[in-house]
Amino acid sequence: MSRFFSQTHRLVPRGAVLALACLLVVAPPASAQMSTRPIKVVIPFAPGGAQDAIGRHLSVELSSRLGVPVIVENKAGAGGIIAADFVAKAPPDGTTLLLATGGAISIAPHLTQKLPYRAQRDLTPIALIADTPMVIAVRSDSNFRTLADLIKAAKAQPGQVTFASTGNGTVSNLTGELFAQATGIKLSHIPYKGAAPATVDLLSGQVAAMVTTATSIEPMVNGRKARVLATFTVAPLPNFPGVPTVKQAVGVPGLEVPVWVGLMAPAQTPSSILRKLSSEVMTICQLPETQRRLRESGAVSTCEDSIEFGRLIAEDSQRWERVIRSANIKSE
Repeated sequence: MSRFFSQTHRLVPRGAVLALACLLVVAPPASAQMSTRPIKVVIPFAPGGAQDAIGRHLSVELSSRLGVPVIVENKAGAGGIIAADFVAKAPPDGTTLLLATGGAISIAPHLTQKLPYRAQRDLTPIALIADTPMVIAVRSDSNFRTLADLIKAAKAQPGQVTFASTGNGTVSNLTGELFAQATGIKLSHIPYKGAAPATVDLLSGQVAAMVTTATSIEPMVNGRKARVLATFTVAPLPNFPGVPTVKQAVGVPGLEVPVWVGLMAPAQTPSSILRKLSSEVMTICQLPETQRRLRESGAVSTCEDSIEFGRLIAEDSQRWERVIRSANIKSE
C-alpha cells in the first residue's frame, strides 16, 4: 500500500491522495448487500433423498423470507465434488449456495490430490442445519445380539467379520473404519454403490453388518428384517427405542460421528451477506415446520451459526484425515 501511495503522490495533490485513501477504506463493495436476483441452492445429490428434502424446504423458506426466488439445482456425482466445485467457482455475491455435506468438504480433500477446489479456501460456512445419523446394523437373525458380540467375534477372528458400506471413501466406509480403529479390531470392508445394494446383501447374509444412515435402515428395522446394534450419536435416537449409542454399548468414547448438512457460499462473499443468510437460516431451523420435516427425513436438527459450523468442519476434517491415513484408504 505504501508503494501505491508514493507513486500516486507524484501524480496528484496530497489532498486527492488522502481522499482516495478514505474511499478505498470506507466505501463498501457493490456486492455487500443482498442481491434481488434469484438465488440458486445447489444440492450435490439426486432428487428424492434426505438431503434433497432438507434443501428444498430450506429454499422455500429462504425465498419467503428474502422475497426473491430461490431455485434448487441438483448436481449429483463424484461424492459431491461436482456441486462443490461449481459453487466454489461461482461469483461470491450470495446468489449461488451449496447444501454441503462432509463428503466433498472434509473427506474428499484427504482422498485425492487432484481436487479442483480447496474446500476450506474456496468455500465458507453460512450455517449448520442438521445431522443425518449413522448406525451399525445386522440382519434380524444375526448371532450378534449386541455390539459387544460383534467386537468379540472380530477379535477372535481378525479380518473375518465383514461390514458393508455405501462405497469406498464414503462416510459410511470411514465410520466403520473409525469404529474398528477405536475398538482395536480388524473388520473386512465390503464397499457397495449405495445403500440399496448393500442392504440387499446384508439381509441375504452376504455381509455380517452394515454401517449406514439411520434413514436407510429404518424401513428394514420396522419390517423386522434388520436390527440396529448401536448409533454413532451423542444420544440415543428416538426412532430406535432401546438402541444404545456406541459409547453406551461398549464404553468407547470419540465415536460420535456428525454426518452434517449445512449451507456454504463461495469464499470472498461479503460478510454482510453471510451474516444475513446465516441469520435467516438459523431462524428457519427453529420453525416447528422445519423441525417436523427434519424428523420426517430422518435428520436431527443441529442448528449452529457460521462460527460453530466452521469449527465442526475443521474437527470433521481432522478426524477423517486420521482415519484415512491409518487405514490407507484410497479413492476409487
